[in-house]
Amino acid sequence: MSPESVLHKYFGFSEFRGPQQAIIDCLLGGQHALVIMPTGMGKSLCYQIPSLIDSESGNEDQQAPRLTVVISPLIALMKDQVDGLQSRGIDATFINSSLSRSAREGRYEAVATGRHCLLYVAPERFRKPEFLQALKQRSVGLLAVDEAHCISEWGHDFRPDYTRLAEFRQMMGNPVTVALTATATPDVQRDIVRQLGLQPGDMRPFHQGIDRPNLELSVELVWGQDEKQDCICQVVDRHRDTPGSGIVYFTLIKTLAEFSDRLRQIRVPHLTYHGDLERRRRRDIQNQFMNQDGQLVLATNAFGMGVDKASIRFVVHADVPGSMEAYYQEIGRAGRDGLPAECVLLYDERDLTTQVEFQKWSNPDAELYQRLYDLLVHDRERVHAFGLDWVREQLHARGSHDHRLETALAMFDRYGVLSGGWETADLEVIAPLPERLTNTAHLQEKLTRDQKKLYSLVQYVRCEGDRKAFLHEYFGLPWPPDSQEPQARL
Repeated sequence: MSPESVLHKYFGFSEFRGPQQAIIDCLLGGQHALVIMPTGMGKSLCYQIPSLIDSESGNEDQQAPRLTVVISPLIALMKDQVDGLQSRGIDATFINSSLSRSAREGRYEAVATGRHCLLYVAPERFRKPEFLQALKQRSVGLLAVDEAHCISEWGHDFRPDYTRLAEFRQMMGNPVTVALTATATPDVQRDIVRQLGLQPGDMRPFHQGIDRPNLELSVELVWGQDEKQDCICQVVDRHRDTPGSGIVYFTLIKTLAEFSDRLRQIRVPHLTYHGDLERRRRRDIQNQFMNQDGQLVLATNAFGMGVDKASIRFVVHADVPGSMEAYYQEIGRAGRDGLPAECVLLYDERDLTTQVEFQKWSNPDAELYQRLYDLLVHDRERVHAFGLDWVREQLHARGSHDHRLETALAMFDRYGVLSGGWETADLEVIAPLPERLTNTAHLQEKLTRDQKKLYSLVQYVRCEGDRKAFLHEYFGLPWPPDSQEPQARL
């Protein structure tokens, strides 16, 4: 079957958009690809169609169709993605921690015995021996890495398990690989290729650019919560009679709760969404936002990944985001129907303090790594008896709001230093402290890069010229955009 016939048969479209056709041809030709494409522009079709062609063509000597493995960090959204594929008659499934044990075991068996052509998993799934055993029974024809910026520790949403992707590729026989993201600077692009265990020339780059002509970008300088509230209400009022919805992003849950109270007092209807809500409640709120027009949601960045609502008319950042990458990804949820939408950043210089604290939490120094390691080795009994709070007190006396411990434990887990878990009280050190976590120069370099990202956002706020030109320069792209398809430079 041709890519065009599969596109029409399963998705109902008559032609491809932008570089989709070229990306699909690249993968079908056995070449790896790095795809950088704006949110909502159809990245998933780039691996779904090759998967369908591969499974329908098949080989007579194969007992089961080749499998496409999709690695995604978005556990909460895998079901939505798979439901959409299954509704089109596509044999897709997911395996993640939201399933019961019996359900996971049933899906392991289904995969092992030849069912499914598309399998969605989080990178953490590769830690499970039963999953690896099931995967060994299949030939993996294509590996798709979604949200590929999570691979790079220089990226804005680093996930430690993503750095093991070269190892995962090897487990699957080094299949053709496509890495997809909406945001990646040239440094991050190069790091994605390296973390996959490939050389720069091994991956063909496709960069659709980042220009969204229908988005109006603006910055409002504010001082204090009252001015923020006034600006939010002005944006809401401008769109009161316009079909569509809006998102207001906050950094902290407590600030979100404060503004929810403020808007409730002046009778501005809205939803609230953040990571502390129970999972079912979060899903109900997201469904209400997706299925009803005119919804306003106040949210942390826990909301939005995979929210594919076309008629979002505005995105307001009530607080300063942590990086240009995070900002661009979040405003990318506006105006996917191609109609005008506005993106307003409210800048109160005092909000930078919160982001500076976040940077400290996500960048423990070598001394903290060493102290934590020594505690886990020499005070194992007290660690098990008194738990995480006690460990935190030994490391830093600044209280529960300092999250460097969580970052350090995640990095220990990534590098195989620990086994067990806090819930089972069997946490145990099983390997020496890796040199990478005691290398002061490397750790300082990571912190410096994070600081530069935040400074770039301040420069964006102060920009007196075209803010879209600033965005393009930051991501290493020409302005105005080339008339031809821009290509990433690795």
